[in-house]
Amino acid sequence: MEVLFLILLFILGACLGSFLCCQARRLHHRSKKGSSKLNSRSICLHCKYQLKWYDNIPIISWFCLRGKCRKCHKPIGWAEILTELGLGLAWLALGTTINITTADPLIWTIFIVTLILTLPLAFLSVYDGLYGELPTKHLLIAIAIAVIILSLKQTVILLDTGFTPDIILRPLGAVLVLGGLYLILYLISHGKWVGDGDWLLGVAIGLALADVWLALIALFIANLLACLCALPNLKKSKKIYFGPFLAIAFVITLTFADFFYYAIGG
Repeated sequence: MEVLFLILLFILGACLGSFLCCQARRLHHRSKKGSSKLNSRSICLHCKYQLKWYDNIPIISWFCLRGKCRKCHKPIGWAEILTELGLGLAWLALGTTINITTADPLIWTIFIVTLILTLPLAFLSVYDGLYGELPTKHLLIAIAIAVIILSLKQTVILLDTGFTPDIILRPLGAVLVLGGLYLILYLISHGKWVGDGDWLLGVAIGLALADVWLALIALFIANLLACLCALPNLKKSKKIYFGPFLAIAFVITLTFADFFYYAIGG
């Protein structure tokens, strides 16, 4: 039963990843062209070939076509396959954090809302990775969902242990660590090191993690990944787009949260 649950999560995540990547490209096209009229069907960006349904099967179609358009044979791009695999694996990883037989309704609600949060995070990751921008509207959506997650987590703590100062201090610390640091970097560099949306994304992730120690771990993972991936291109651009790395760090931190708590004695 648990294996089927994880397989289903992976498939759903991959399908949604394909959809979100398509929507990110459409939003960028609409913002550049100044028109709300876009083809409702997916097309090749090179030859405008309208993709058939069997060209849109997540992951499978990309590999069957070897990453190229069926008609013009030009590269489709890596964003699609990375987003499909990424969100599929993210949902699979998060699925390992819940016991489907013993979890109560409140835990299930936190889990489901967390999965929902990964959708704007995935969209923002794609958009930032492709175009170096983080749309404000989607950042605010992510923050709103993160506030819901925080409220649910605080409810669990209140029911279990009652009110303690940590209920306020830990989430506040998480927001300051992730949101505050990137805001400072943005202000100091006048936007040359990080974008103006990175700190808002940090706020969203900090709220969802709701713990200063987990926020510190996520910050470390995000910056480590950013350095490893961005170092070869630093000669071309000193600006690093942190969106994808923050989203990946969020999933990794949540997936291994129990291990990290044990390691730090939290």
